[in-house]
Amino acid sequence: MREGGRRGSLAPMEQQRTLHIVGGTSRSRAEQASTAFALGCHAEIYSDLAEFLGRPAGGGVIVAGGELLQKGIGRLIERLSGAGVWLPVVAAGESPQVPEIVGAVEEGAFDFLPLPLSHGDLARMFAKLDAVGENHMARRRTIVDAQNRIGALSRRERQVLDWMCEGHSNKLIARVLDISPRTVEIHRANMMDKLGLQHSAEAIRLQFTAGLASTACGAESAAKLEEAPPHVPAAGAARPVRARAPERRAA
Repeated sequence: MREGGRRGSLAPMEQQRTLHIVGGTSRSRAEQASTAFALGCHAEIYSDLAEFLGRPAGGGVIVAGGELLQKGIGRLIERLSGAGVWLPVVAAGESPQVPEIVGAVEEGAFDFLPLPLSHGDLARMFAKLDAVGENHMARRRTIVDAQNRIGALSRRERQVLDWMCEGHSNKLIARVLDISPRTVEIHRANMMDKLGLQHSAEAIRLQFTAGLASTACGAESAAKLEEAPPHVPAAGAARPVRARAPERRAA
């Protein structure tokens, strides 16, 4: 007896799921769509990202593969966020290796589906979507908001924030940037005002939320501090008093 197309179809609520299949070859997209239809999902296919962005999607999941994976999921998500698209992005590829999966998730992918698509993998992905999908999209909005706010800072304000995240004091930042501590204070105040924050800890947290904090700053600043000349007090400034070693008395 020939098995009908409804064998293994998704549950009623899952039948309303939509996959927006973008990237890869036309044959690959067609095969994914055919599998999705057979499993009770609705599928839309797009020749490229530009076509997808030109046809606003009200809901569903973006399944990205092919050249979009090669260019990086992070870059794709950045373009989507810039266009105001917050749908979950799922990477899809044949025989994905662990490093590839981890890399895609770290860049913001909601999940990674191996190709060809299967009922089990789709069901697992949709179950995960029901459980944490809203939190995932909210997190993306939070990250983009943090990146936009920090992106509005001047170059010098960004530098001050970078060194703050490395735990540097105003004096150390001044030495690294070759400016006065007072100038650092001014940049720091302007930075806090632009970010709309009251405490340094909030600015540092925002930097980490945006994913812009980097320990590379620490190595660079350490090298600059080693190369920097010793601080020379300004004329008239109080100089530290050195304690004298006790004099030895003749026996």
